[in-house]
Amino acid sequence: MSLINSLSQRATDAPESGIVEIINYARGRDNLLPLWAGEGDLPTPDFINRAASAALLGGETFYTWQRGIPELRQALSDYYQRHFAASLSPEHFYVTGSGMQAIQLAVQAMTQPGDEMIYLSPCWPNIVSAINIAGTKAVGVEIDYVDGGWKLDLGRLEKAITPKTKALFINTPSNPTGWTASLEDLKAILALARKHGLWILADEIYALYYFVGERRAPSFLDVMEEGDRVIFANSFSKNWSMTGWRVGWLVAPPEIGQVLENLIQYSTSGVAQFMQRGAVVALNEGDAFVRENIERARTSREILLNALIATNRVRSAKPDGALYAFLEIDGVTDSRKAALDIVDKTGVGLAPGTAFGAGGSTFLRACFLRNPLHIEDAAKRLSDYIARL
Repeated sequence: MSLINSLSQRATDAPESGIVEIINYARGRDNLLPLWAGEGDLPTPDFINRAASAALLGGETFYTWQRGIPELRQALSDYYQRHFAASLSPEHFYVTGSGMQAIQLAVQAMTQPGDEMIYLSPCWPNIVSAINIAGTKAVGVEIDYVDGGWKLDLGRLEKAITPKTKALFINTPSNPTGWTASLEDLKAILALARKHGLWILADEIYALYYFVGERRAPSFLDVMEEGDRVIFANSFSKNWSMTGWRVGWLVAPPEIGQVLENLIQYSTSGVAQFMQRGAVVALNEGDAFVRENIERARTSREILLNALIATNRVRSAKPDGALYAFLEIDGVTDSRKAALDIVDKTGVGLAPGTAFGAGGSTFLRACFLRNPLHIEDAAKRLSDYIARL
């Protein structure tokens, strides 16, 4: 028996990331404009780095609070009061080793092997694999692509619920589509969860990257009541340019706090305290930096989508939220092949829609959280490439 065949099938069935495949293919090339990953081009600001560095040099290198240091949990509470008008005590917050780990722990808490968890597709691929690796069946429900935009069919969502369904994964604003649930959508989804006794795992990481209407996207926090089965997964990555830090958090009812602490204990045993010191300062002093990132995204969204739509060969609407243009190009039917060809011929790195599951295979995703001058360059290269097809 080979070594691979002797491993767990859950592990060996985990697919290579279709996004990372393209990144690894072209990483390190000259004159590259990497729009493939969901991150900006600004490094973590100095005021955050200095706080973490001071804590590291000050000897904060020991075991720490499993749920997160009290100062960070209080800062999270204050953040939600400012941005969501939500009065949540520090006992609602649990610090994790990235948003990805937050999702993994929530899936473990909500489901067990043999259960089902529903997600909306196209979807960030990591959630699907996180569900499957946990031994739960990931069930995709496609959202509809209509007139360049995306719309949720609530009837289709309810039809996917079976006696084995234990939870719904709802990412809004969405990666990769930019679909953003309205308050009415959220009320309807919550009503379904209540009717069927389901948990909701809400990924609202892009809530502040909202380009229409109010200053942030609608949230389940706007419609839920005490006792509702909702856990939120979030991360410091996007707002504060901390993708490499791998620090995230969960928002959950205090009633299940010990369960979540136990899951943290038996996975990473907590996040390094000096990194948490940086996270505290990000929350307490970083609102202006977050606004800067949002405005960069807003400006670059206009530049990229205006240029590509003007080719009359691209189908895409400007997304209401998140950081991505998810677009179709006339004549492109294999987005993986197209992504490889585009990076070879233009130096622009895009993520193939094949990585995002059902409903996404003909699309390409571009992250526009970058210097607008770089986005202008990328738009010109892509427009020239499209004209030659």
